[in-house]
Amino acid sequence: MGKVFGYPEFNTSGEKILTTYDNDYSNMLMDIRVYMLRKGETKLIHKANEETAILLLSGKVNYKWEDQETLVSRKDVFSEGLWCLHVCKDVRVTLTAEEDTEILIQATQNEKSFKSKLYGPDDAPWAYVCKDKLGNTAARRVSTVFDYKTAPYSNMVIGEVINDRGNWSGYIPHEHPQPETYYFKFDRPEGFGASFVGDDVYKIKDGSFSAIPGGKTHPQACAPGYQMYTCWLIRHLEGNPWVDRIDDVRYSWLLHSDL
Repeated sequence: MGKVFGYPEFNTSGEKILTTYDNDYSNMLMDIRVYMLRKGETKLIHKANEETAILLLSGKVNYKWEDQETLVSRKDVFSEGLWCLHVCKDVRVTLTAEEDTEILIQATQNEKSFKSKLYGPDDAPWAYVCKDKLGNTAARRVSTVFDYKTAPYSNMVIGEVINDRGNWSGYIPHEHPQPETYYFKFDRPEGFGASFVGDDVYKIKDGSFSAIPGGKTHPQACAPGYQMYTCWLIRHLEGNPWVDRIDDVRYSWLLHSDL
């Protein structure tokens, strides 16, 4: 089993490497990186054998692909909805930053061809989970960009979660056979939380990530006073796509309690 948690930094080129097919997190089966593009900077993305999702975290960027072009903006992940372009193998995408911009790029092997789609806030609206349950200690907003139900041609899933201040997410504890990566951000840089992966615990910091092996439970908690953002990224397994979480039966009673 590879490493489970990481605290990467941006290099001098504005690239932050999370998981690759041959680094310490290769069991995620995905190539996931975050880029900081300066105003006026252009980046070409072209992967011959991989599908790619390009998620805007903050800033203003012009997406150009095939015969389409769209300028979108996002103040930050906490106050505005997402924009994410999903393309199949061998599609060229040019990103031009109209202001300083942060993007996350998720890619994985996929030989299928499918129609490109730019997802916006109306395609992936926020929905509260665990509202008015468990004393509101696990209330959080969840947005799913695409999954097996909406994009069965894809080999991956991508979405976002925002914890209410001091709350838990990924709760009740659950697992699934498919590997999953979490990328974390806080509404203030000193914010922190705790990531539980099986029986191990890791400190979550702004810009850190968790690489969760299949079969490990993985709830998280956020420190009081802070909002925590999680981009969740799952890789389907061949013949075994992710369709739902598997709750830890020891905690399933909480789903039916009056707490």
